[in-house]
Parts: sequence; C-alpha cells; structure tokens
Amino acid sequence: MSATTAPARQVRAARTAVAVVFGLNGLTLSSWFARVPAARDALGLSAGRLGLLLLTLSVGAVLALPTAGAVAHRLGAARAVAVAAALAAGGLTLVGVATGAWRLAPAVGAGLFAIGYGSGTCEVAMNVEAAAVERRLGRTIMPRFHAAWSLGTVAGAGAGAACARADVPIAVHLFAAAVVVAAGTLAAVRSFLPRAVAEPADRAVGSVGRSGAGAPSGSGALAAWREPRTLLIGLLLLVLALAEGTANDWLAVAFVDGHQVSAAAGALSFGVFVAAMTFGRIAGTVALDRWGRVPVLQATMVLAAGGVAIAVFAGAWPVAVLGVALWGVGASLGFPVGMSAAADDERRAPARVSVVAVIGYTAFLAGPPVVGLLGDQVGVLRSLLVVPLLLLPALALVPATAPAPREPVVPGSGSSDMPLLPEGTTARSGKAG
Repeated sequence: MSATTAPARQVRAARTAVAVVFGLNGLTLSSWFARVPAARDALGLSAGRLGLLLLTLSVGAVLALPTAGAVAHRLGAARAVAVAAALAAGGLTLVGVATGAWRLAPAVGAGLFAIGYGSGTCEVAMNVEAAAVERRLGRTIMPRFHAAWSLGTVAGAGAGAACARADVPIAVHLFAAAVVVAAGTLAAVRSFLPRAVAEPADRAVGSVGRSGAGAPSGSGALAAWREPRTLLIGLLLLVLALAEGTANDWLAVAFVDGHQVSAAAGALSFGVFVAAMTFGRIAGTVALDRWGRVPVLQATMVLAAGGVAIAVFAGAWPVAVLGVALWGVGASLGFPVGMSAAADDERRAPARVSVVAVIGYTAFLAGPPVVGLLGDQVGVLRSLLVVPLLLLPALALVPATAPAPREPVVPGSGSSDMPLLPEGTTARSGKAG
C-alpha cells in the first residue's frame, strides 16, 4: 500500500488511536505529580532532597532523546510506543510500591527514571505517528493531539486528587494508573497506520522523532547550533519549559506548605493548572491565527508571570487558584509555538527542532533542584517566583519566533517536494486560512 492511498477509515482510526496514546501519556505523568506531596511526606524528604528525587524523572526523559528516534525507526511507531508505555507503567508501579511499602527513596528514583525514559521515548514515537496521520488527513490537527495530552493530565490530576482525598494508598493508585496506561496503549497502537504507510510521511514531515536528539545525516545539525535564531528560540523555550515544569513538579507541594491546604486541595490546584493549559492550547490556535506568534506569546508570558505572582501572594486559596489558572493559560503556548518556529523550514526542521529540544529540555533537568534549593531557603511557595523573574526578561527573545522566510524546495534535494500543510495554510500559526 502506498503512502498516499491509505483508506480514509484506516486514517480516521489511526487519528483516534494517536489521540488516545497522547492522553494516556499525559495521564502517566500527572498521576505521579498529583501524589508528590504524599510521597514527600511518606519518604520524609526536605524540599532540596525532593528536588533531587524529581530530577531522576527529568534525567530519564532527557536521556531518551538521543535514542528515541532510533527506536522508533527500528521498531516502527506502534511497537516503540507499546514498549515505551510498558516501561513507564512499570516505573509507576515501582514508584508506588517503593513509596508506600518500602519507603525507599533510591527505588522511587529508579521508578521515576523509568517513567521519564518511557514517557520521553513514547512522546517522540507518538509524534512520528501523529505527523503521518496529519499528512494523510491533509489538514493541521497536531494541536488537537497535544490537547489530548493535556486532557490526560487533567484526568490524572483529578484521579490523584480523589485518591488523596479518599486516602487511597499511593501504591494502589499508581498501580491502577499503570494498568490503565499499559492496557489502553496496547489496545490503541493496534489501530496505528501500517509501517509501510507511515514511514514515507515521517520522512516528509521531518519529525523530531525520526532523528531523535540529532538530525539525519546530511541535514546540517552542527550548522543549526550556530544559527542565532535557532539558539534564541531554544533559550526562549528553556524559560517557557521551566514555567510549565515548575508547576508540574512543585505546585501541589507549594500550596500544601505555603497556603496550608490539604493534600487533596494541593492536587486539585495542580488539576486547575493542567485544565487551564488544555484550554489555552485549544483557544490559542485561534489567537495565533488572528494576531500571530509574537504578540500572542508576549501577552501569554505576561499573563503567566502575573498568575504566578497571584498564586504566591494571594491570602485566600480561591484567589490563589485563580492565579494558577492564569499561569496555566499563560504557559500553554510556549512549547508548541517554539517547536513550530524552529520547524518553519521543513527541510531544516529536523536539525533545528533537535537543537531547540535539547536546549529546552535543560529546564527539566535544572528546574527541580533549583526550585528545591530555593525552597529550603525561602519556602517552596516563594521559590515559585523564579518563574516570573525569568519570564519577563525573556520577552526580549519572543521576536525570534516570527515566521522565517520559506526557501524554495529543490526537487530531488532529499526533502519532501510536498508541502507539510495544505494550500491556504497561514505562516503565522499553521492553521488553514
């Protein structure tokens, strides 16, 4: 079966399957994040030691980048996603047992590393499949897949809050989440596009998943590291990833410690953040299409900075939660806009996206220990102010995301002669006009 003759029913089934996998990947991570306060108490960790423990998940995710592309290429997207999800589910189970029964922090760290490595590999492979499905449909649907990921985080956070309120043991909660993730993913990947159908689109799209942390041979990966625009976008993405990652790692703990709310209320606060992220990603595509990347991104960054300030200084929990919602909406567009900006030129997208991803993911390595160490000195809640302190100066980097001029594609150059998006697509946001 050729790349261009996949039956419409098969493509629609693959579209649904990819959305399910995105959602389950989000549920995997948020299931753990929602129970961080309870795990911290069970293990008796200080903010600094908790930050180092959280770092193991980020290390696993970052180390997945150099190998994920090769895994997806060798196994195919469906098998790569299945294996990666099984690894992440095993990590969830280990974290639950090590926290609840063993009270052994090194074992928790090993489980978190497995979650990070599995989720990171899955993220690359499922984006490979998403790009292939998008090509077959002939219209932009990638933001919807990322919205599905956010919906998965909402579901995970909600379940975590309910389990915390009902005093469900961490081991039981995380094992149940692991079963859902593993079973749901294995069922979904059966509807992925056959490998012979998906692979040509992956090459055409130039997905980061095809190249992992590096670009394909001959794509100019080293040259991308010397491009000022690419490096500026990477630095911007680093700050925006820190704004998102700080909430993931520390929001629940900060509210429990700083606002003196229950563990369930802390998990619910995190749920508000991920719900606001979901809304921002859905509504943000309309705003980007109307006003363009630069003004929308600048406005959302200011909104995020203000939201963090409200969340920290509000005297009442409901007002603080309003700040969390503003923070979530403000942080929602940073990652997708940064990636889109790096991929403006389809032929150079693999190298540029890999550079931006490596720089951006540094935030997930540095964020947990930095906030944790600050928390030891000023309290976890006040340490969240590192986010606006970095966001406001980073506004100067936003103009780098303005759409780059598209160079003509030379037939036979090794890149796809077909456009990534259908005709009528706007350069501002990738939405059809």
